Amino acid sequence: MKTLLLLSLLLSLLVSWQGPVVSSDASPLEVGNFKWSRARRNVDAPPVEGNAPAAAMIPQNRNFARNSRINDPQGVRDPNQDTLDGRRAAMDKSVAEARAPKAQPMDGFAYRIKVQNPSNKVVEIVFWEYQFRDPANPDLVARRQFLCGVNIPAGKGKDLEGFSLSGPSDVVDIKTLNSGGSFKENVLINRVEYADGSIWQRKAWNLAEVKGSYQRVLREPWLPGMCKGL
Repeated sequence: MKTLLLLSLLLSLLVSWQGPVVSSDASPLEVGNFKWSRARRNVDAPPVEGNAPAAAMIPQNRNFARNSRINDPQGVRDPNQDTLDGRRAAMDKSVAEARAPKAQPMDGFAYRIKVQNPSNKVVEIVFWEYQFRDPANPDLVARRQFLCGVNIPAGKGKDLEGFSLSGPSDVVDIKTLNSGGSFKENVLINRVEYADGSIWQRKAWNLAEVKGSYQRVLREPWLPGMCKGL
């Protein structure tokens, strides 16, 4: 499932700048309840990759012996791990893991929305954003954008949650503070990608503006249903 999700996201990146996209202002997903709150989440460190043990020309790597090992029961030790290169690779990986930063809880903000898929197609990928607009200065807008790898069947709904270290607004107009007013909240669906390969995108939104962050999150661990901040 993880492999299929990552493949879908990678194909999305390829198709995004090549394939046809239907653009309109009317979102194909219906947005229900939405809210934000302070939250604490464990932020995973990137996985540490060690060098694979070299396939030295030991007797166990001769064609006949190598082919016979295919049927070995699970848990049988790979003889390549006992070669000089194999032990060196294992030691290098152990040192790298010891030095790598561990996942730590971080304080931030959770943004939650509920969407409904009224179409007859399965939704696989959703780009969306949570907006905060200052009523004293409508041009002052804070945007928190997210990318979700999902599976929303036709006629079904799903709760989506994105986590960000950034709060509702990085810029506060002094007029709003003095009046005791609050920001106006809104949610926009920017892009929807379906299992059949078709794509819908909001007219005023451009995928190129998040290209860098899109490529960054693809290098991070993914799970089905997960949302990543852009």
